[in-house]
Amino acid sequence: MMPVRDSVKKIAILVPTALLPRPWRVAARRKLLSNLELAIANRAGLLIIGHPKSGNTWLKVMLARLYQVRHGLEASALIGSDELALRNPAIPRLAATNAWYSYEGSVGKVLASGAADAPLRHKPVLLLARNPIDIAVSWFFQFTKRQSAHKQELINDFIDHPIDRHTVTLWDFVRYSDIGLPFLINYLNTWEHNLRQLDHSLLLRYEDLRADPAATLKQVTRLMGEDFSAAEITEAVEFGSFDNLRKLETSGFFRRGGMRLHNAKDPNTFKTRRGKVGGYPDYFEPDQVRELEDLMMQHLTPTFGYQPSDDRGQDVQPSP
Repeated sequence: MMPVRDSVKKIAILVPTALLPRPWRVAARRKLLSNLELAIANRAGLLIIGHPKSGNTWLKVMLARLYQVRHGLEASALIGSDELALRNPAIPRLAATNAWYSYEGSVGKVLASGAADAPLRHKPVLLLARNPIDIAVSWFFQFTKRQSAHKQELINDFIDHPIDRHTVTLWDFVRYSDIGLPFLINYLNTWEHNLRQLDHSLLLRYEDLRADPAATLKQVTRLMGEDFSAAEITEAVEFGSFDNLRKLETSGFFRRGGMRLHNAKDPNTFKTRRGKVGGYPDYFEPDQVRELEDLMMQHLTPTFGYQPSDDRGQDVQPSP
């Protein structure tokens, strides 16, 4: 019997529950998807903890490319939880999760500081961080233009003040919503603390991945216990470049997963939307930028090394 893909298992949860009354639908999906999320994480060779818009998909594309080339698989096959592993058992499974809200919080509970010992706590765990103000801006566009209806419903059920994606403004989303900047700062602080309690972990910043993708990708493969040559790493980085991914996404090259084209006429719906480090000042008035930066500097742990932007609206290079 052929193994059932995790993506098919997810569809098998979403479709039968679609016609249930909302409270029953949400409860059923939260429970069933939580169980699936935990199962995926427990089978994975690498667990990526990252909030949406932190570079998770970009990193997965580069990792997928390494295995595509090594094992002769088509370039459009992304490294979902098991998509490549089912084609070749030599390819490790990968799990990527926010590990905090909606059904993904089931993974976070196992990895939380002080949680009981479990096999998942001894797996390679990567925290992919990003300047939380940049996350907040990109998260607004993701939530209002790309988010699936079922995921948005589950997120809104998780928070105290549900968000109407059709009416919420960027400023209200970033500054005042339950999943805006204060939430993101708490998210990063908590996961930085949790990571220190795990014995096989790595903190990686999106900004470092942008500055030196080859060296940073090499770090990730070492965490996985894998060994790729400099030529293999270079090829994967070139394939995963912003310009190449934008071209592939625009052409509809990716048929499934996070890189699938949503609306070719609206660049803000693209997964490869801007790829800019420190781009948040482009969206706010100077006094709003200062308010957001003050909030970040007052509450975000210094471990991440993020600093206020300069007068040109570009990020000052974070300290190592």
